[in-house]
Amino acid sequence: MNTNSRETPENLEVLGQQIPGIEKILTKGCLELIADLERNFGEKRRNLLIAREEKQKEYDKGVLPDFPPETQSIRDGDWKVALIPKDLQDRKVEITGPVDRKMVINALNSGAKTFMTDFEDSMSPTWENVIQGQINLLDLWNDEIDFVDPNTKKEYKLADNPAVLIVRPRGWHLEEAHIQVDGKRISAGIFDFVTYLFHNHKKISEKGTGPYFYLPKMETYLEARLWNEVFEHTQKSLNIPIGTCKATVLIETLPAAFQMDEILFELRDHIVGLNCGRWDYIFSYIKRLALNSNYILPDRSQVVMGEAFLSAYSLLLIKTCHKRGAFAMGGMAAQIPVKNDDQANEQAFEKVRNDKEREANNGHDGTWVAHPGLVPIALEIFDNKISGNNQLDMSLDNISITQKDLLKVHEGERTEKGIRECVRVGVQYIAAWLGGKGAVPLYNLMEDAATAEISRAQIWQWLKHSTNLDDGRRVDENLFKEILADEMKKLKELLGDDHWNKGNYEKAVEIFEKMSICPECEEFLTLQAYEEIISISN
Repeated sequence: MNTNSRETPENLEVLGQQIPGIEKILTKGCLELIADLERNFGEKRRNLLIAREEKQKEYDKGVLPDFPPETQSIRDGDWKVALIPKDLQDRKVEITGPVDRKMVINALNSGAKTFMTDFEDSMSPTWENVIQGQINLLDLWNDEIDFVDPNTKKEYKLADNPAVLIVRPRGWHLEEAHIQVDGKRISAGIFDFVTYLFHNHKKISEKGTGPYFYLPKMETYLEARLWNEVFEHTQKSLNIPIGTCKATVLIETLPAAFQMDEILFELRDHIVGLNCGRWDYIFSYIKRLALNSNYILPDRSQVVMGEAFLSAYSLLLIKTCHKRGAFAMGGMAAQIPVKNDDQANEQAFEKVRNDKEREANNGHDGTWVAHPGLVPIALEIFDNKISGNNQLDMSLDNISITQKDLLKVHEGERTEKGIRECVRVGVQYIAAWLGGKGAVPLYNLMEDAATAEISRAQIWQWLKHSTNLDDGRRVDENLFKEILADEMKKLKELLGDDHWNKGNYEKAVEIFEKMSICPECEEFLTLQAYEEIISISN
């Protein structure tokens, strides 16, 4: 039922509840453009998702991801991406976080070079979060972002020389249930992208910057081609010069690692770089090779960036980007400052230093952090390594990364401790996500949806293959359920009955258990959990 009385285009329904300020976002012009794009590209998006399913059937039969033979000429060709805007030339440290108002201000004031505000993995996609995020960005460009927290009475104001803003819309696999065109849910990514660009492109241009985006979860160059078509169509519709929109693509799926040249080529007028989205990449590695007993990973804590398939993927990304004149961005440091424990805090910061030194030495042009407290550490490392703004002049053409390198399994043990960590983190994250929070501090790390995805996928794979633990036991459903019950008993005692009952934990346990023991390794737990969010809000 359409709960909004605003004028809408024919056969477009707005099903979400009224949110204060929504009338500034869902204007007739914006909705008309959304409907236009959905009608032009919606079917193509759905067909690309079907193509993912068909490719997965091949992987399930033992076929391994590889470099596409039909695009060999692109990989061998001598071409580069378009020129990169001046204010994106220095991206040594990027901070990321959701689109809530306080986070936007704090991140822009953090001292990072850029801020990726996130409608995807660190945002729980409640209708209120989606709309309020767009309101926050509209207010930002209209110089109306400052506010006073109603609870703490603390004032938040944007400082001079804030970080450059980059927006991450949701991926192709996600839909926005609160808007339907011709009776079908629309693409969440198109909604996020178009709504932001429609309302802000003029102000963005006036302020001397550009509409910059991070594009997530792509698997193939054909999915990149679709984004390029959406960019071109939207820019023409808004009378914006082609090439104004600039994107960085997250390489966070295993198939995409074999198509980095092709993704850059498809988006060459609009792309400025690639990023090692490493947590989702681990999840994709598990999911795409889930039925292949030759590719079972050890405990998550032992799957580190400097080794095996993660090291190869990072080096290939640098090599590919620099060959094409694009930035090679490093991965996320999820650590957050540890309060009241100086030793633990220093250990966490030392992990960050080692990680960022590896990235800088390998040739990355910049890196990600999740907390403002890590910005100075990462910035110092990259400033010491890079004399100018970036390392585009560093070539890795002397190294060769093969299919075997990109699939090499990390060495390590599979332990009960690893299962328990997956259970604790996975369930608590899902509970927070159902409650409207997408960036969740857990055990001194800032976690997003990728963590929960790794947790349930790893348990699923270990169960599927009756994997041996280091103590000789096999992982089976009884062991998993025993550990799950024990961990939840401890968590409930820690939180207290009231917190537990109000915190969506029972539903989170149900979802996590179901996703871990279901017959097939499901694509995304957020797809099922999104339906729970919709049912809660209704």
